[in-house]
Amino acid sequence: MEIFNKLRKIVLVVEYNGGRYFGFQWQKAQPTIQDEIEKAILKLTGEERRVIASCRTDTGVHASGQVVSFRTGSALPAKVFVSGLNHYLPRDISVLMAGAVSARFNVMKDAVSRQYRYLILNRRSRASLGNDIYYHVPTKLAAGRMNLASRLLVGEHDFASFVTQWDREESTVRTIYDAGVKREGDLITFNVRAKSFLTHQVRNMVGTLVRVGMGKIGIEDFKNILEMKKLSLAGPTAPAHGLCLIKVIYADNSEFKYENLCT
Repeated sequence: MEIFNKLRKIVLVVEYNGGRYFGFQWQKAQPTIQDEIEKAILKLTGEERRVIASCRTDTGVHASGQVVSFRTGSALPAKVFVSGLNHYLPRDISVLMAGAVSARFNVMKDAVSRQYRYLILNRRSRASLGNDIYYHVPTKLAAGRMNLASRLLVGEHDFASFVTQWDREESTVRTIYDAGVKREGDLITFNVRAKSFLTHQVRNMVGTLVRVGMGKIGIEDFKNILEMKKLSLAGPTAPAHGLCLIKVIYADNSEFKYENLCT
């Protein structure tokens, strides 16, 4: 325990394309983001270290601002963890920033919210560039109606309708701080921020918003789905590759500051 307490805690901000990975969390005999980062740490420092993430992204989901931490006995400067780990990581995973924090800081529990973005390419032709980050919907979508419906998600609600399966004891009540849909040309973006989300919640919300945009259900129908709190009522589940973890937000008085990290 004494040796463990003398180890430094390093925090990394990581970007990755999740297309060929089975989510963040380590899985036996399957490629994951966690496994690749831990292998890179071993090559750089000679240490086998467990990486902890601010949240676990699912199979195929991307991140531009995942925050992870690990303990190390290495005296390497923070900036060396950026260049050194990137040397050993595959090209679809990049360390953007690194810094040291106290042992008290917890990347998961100290986060006050997580921001996700979902991208929809709304045109007849499929994407040749970036087709692994867009959900292609060829039918014209009414982004304005989708935005009005998305506003109903803001606040504290029981989101059971937006869960495909739920066999846990924990509550399906969550609080969404911000949600909105906007169109820029052929690209429709859904942004949402909450402290935490249920499994597949964001993708089920997107799938239901697409139905609103197609005119298959109205805004009042969307509201009823939310209020009925019935498992699997929402959807269909939008594809994983359109979803990206954008940023993890920490309290203003937290010791973790993005501006203090090395790049």
